[in-house]
Amino acid sequence: MAQSLSSFIVVTILVFAPTLCFAGKSNGGYLYPQFYGRSCPKAQEIVKSVVAKAVAKDTRMAASLLRLHFHDCFVKGCDASILLVSTGSMLSEKRSNPNRDSVRGFEVIDEIKFALEKECPHTVSCADILALAARDSTSLTGGPSWEVPLGRRDSKGASLSGSNNNIPAPNNTFQTILAKFKLQGLDIVDLVALSGSHTIGNARCTSFRQRLYNQAGNGLADFALDQSYAAQLRTRCPKSGGDQNLFFLDFVTPTKFDNNYFKNLLASKGLLSSDQVLVTKNQQSMELVKKYAENYELFFEQFAKSMIKMGNISPLTALNPTAINSYLPGIEALSGTNFKKWKEQIRIVLEIMDLDYALRESAPTKPNDTSSTEHMALYEK
Repeated sequence: MAQSLSSFIVVTILVFAPTLCFAGKSNGGYLYPQFYGRSCPKAQEIVKSVVAKAVAKDTRMAASLLRLHFHDCFVKGCDASILLVSTGSMLSEKRSNPNRDSVRGFEVIDEIKFALEKECPHTVSCADILALAARDSTSLTGGPSWEVPLGRRDSKGASLSGSNNNIPAPNNTFQTILAKFKLQGLDIVDLVALSGSHTIGNARCTSFRQRLYNQAGNGLADFALDQSYAAQLRTRCPKSGGDQNLFFLDFVTPTKFDNNYFKNLLASKGLLSSDQVLVTKNQQSMELVKKYAENYELFFEQFAKSMIKMGNISPLTALNPTAINSYLPGIEALSGTNFKKWKEQIRIVLEIMDLDYALRESAPTKPNDTSSTEHMALYEK
């Protein structure tokens, strides 16, 4: 009898609790890699296919997709708010100083989204797409891969002020950059490891010109910058003009995800001031740079850990929304009276099992209203 009751309880939980995730909790929500295992099993395959095609066409796109995820997570959490366009009183994060005329790759996210909508409509969130695309961009250029925890919802609101204030700038001091990371629950190890993403990608002349001509307000170049390297940069980044000229963040292996970025920093050849301060302004960060420069495997391991940690910044999930992204096949979304009955059934089951789970959230409305056609109208096409 006891065994039968136990089996009934387990089955009841699996059938009637589509939003309960038995996985680690991070910043108020549950994410786990198998989130779309039943509802959209080909999701990750589709994302990687589109990203691979985009990177093969434009190698710079790998860094651009990584940056999209980073700039999204640092504003209101990893909720795809960076994709939203201005509507009514809501101002798009695309208009912020860190993003304006800078972030790119939206067309790739659009292509991924529409491919997924064709395969499994109203299921995969754009926030999860950004996280997967960042992972695939890293591995496709020679970097590490990792299991991406999934289950994020998309935001319906953006924060222009958050984008302006929270995203580290190329001319920020080390302490300012570290403070912005700590604000997101990240530490100095995450800061150094994630800065290693600058092993691929480009930066515009405007982002480092001051280092070449007037770093300290005395009309001289940054003393922390190798002067022969500075002379090379000045040929294409003059005092005036050439604002949009692009320069490799890692001039040694610009399209390969490796640890040369850290070797460049030790040689005083970091392109951005925000890069070079990792070895000039803090002993702990300098030691980390040395370790990663000596051992790429150590860097890869920590980069993957820090990407997962960053991807878990304040996600909107089934435990904190009014909608969910995915559900078990055959289980209809619950609302109103049905949800109250469902909640009461679960309460009884958990009470019998003497489990202390809190059933305190509002009812889900439908499988993924954050990825509905109506909501997608808020995105730039």
